[in-house]
Amino acid sequence: MAMASLASNLSFLASSLKLVDSVGSRSSMHNGVQTVAMTAGKQQRSRAGGPMKVVMMAKREQELVDIRKMSQEEINETVIDLKGELFLLRTKKATRQEYKSSEFRRMRKQIARMLTVRREREIEQGITMRESRKLDRKWKKSIVPRPPPSYAATLAEQAKK
Repeated sequence: MAMASLASNLSFLASSLKLVDSVGSRSSMHNGVQTVAMTAGKQQRSRAGGPMKVVMMAKREQELVDIRKMSQEEINETVIDLKGELFLLRTKKATRQEYKSSEFRRMRKQIARMLTVRREREIEQGITMRESRKLDRKWKKSIVPRPPPSYAATLAEQAKK
């Protein structure tokens, strides 16, 4: 009885492999990673003629290049400005003013990109995670509160009137 079920499972698998083989390979994009399903027994070729492989796709490649060109101080200042903008956005939401809800995610991701580049540089310098946390605490204590750029522009417009 067990052999019969095993044989039927094997025949089912073989038929499904033939079905996939006849359909061909499938490729998909998920979270910036392109994956390619290979068919049984043969390797699928790309359009250029080389073998298919997993390819990392950067969605914001130019933005990362620009961030990496920034100095450490510029990155820190930009992070402070973005956190201020995020605070203003939360204030707008709480006071039921008009705001774009997509801005929350965009700003959080931008902050994360900046902090990631900053941590990459620390790793290159050989700074451990523990030392990094100490430096981060020291940096946060040294921040002088100031209005974010968009709010400063609004205040300047109001002062002109």
